[in-house]
Amino acid sequence: MDLVKRFLLLFLGLFLYSIGILLTIHANLGASPWDVFHLGLSSMTGLTIGKVSQIVGVVLIVVNYFLKERIGWGTIFNMYFIGLFIDIIQDHGLIVSANSLPAKIIMLLLGIITMGWATFFYMNSALGIGPRDGLMIGLSKRFSARVWKVRTVIEVCVVAIGFLFGGPVGIGTVVSAFLIGPSIQLAYTVVGKDPKGIVHRTITDDIKAIFSPRGKLKKIIKK
Repeated sequence: MDLVKRFLLLFLGLFLYSIGILLTIHANLGASPWDVFHLGLSSMTGLTIGKVSQIVGVVLIVVNYFLKERIGWGTIFNMYFIGLFIDIIQDHGLIVSANSLPAKIIMLLLGIITMGWATFFYMNSALGIGPRDGLMIGLSKRFSARVWKVRTVIEVCVVAIGFLFGGPVGIGTVVSAFLIGPSIQLAYTVVGKDPKGIVHRTITDDIKAIFSPRGKLKKIIKK
């Protein structure tokens, strides 16, 4: 895939993911597990949720590095731009809060579906997985545990800490925890692709390419 197309897919995914996050938050039924944590920290520190998301992302990238997870440009951009997009959308009031129960349920489900497709787009760019996904994969390798078990432990922990910090926990938190995974799988099923077949390009690959002969560099860029 051409590198420009990869970055277009990446940014489409990151923008959609920020919309999905805000839809689940403004549904007012309880945020998704990581966003309970982010909102709790935001409440404690006075920072915007976007900035908190960025700071947490930086910390996780460092942790992932020591877990020997491969870091790509998509990992770095995921950390920075989702938080940036969230704050821009919030500042302009582009997503309003739901009031009636039917509207809340629709907004929650729409947010989960949006995050599923957003993950499909950014993952398909093959430029590196996000910091939070990297933590899940890294810990599962470190402790030789199944990914779903590690994900469950992580999400229980972040929800518990976020709740103690004042993050909004509700039925939407539980629904998000159980449906985001199937939502991602649905997107891949509709398109007919397998996420296991994605080979992510890393920053290390690009550094090697820079110091490679010109012909090899052109070959790598065209991948």
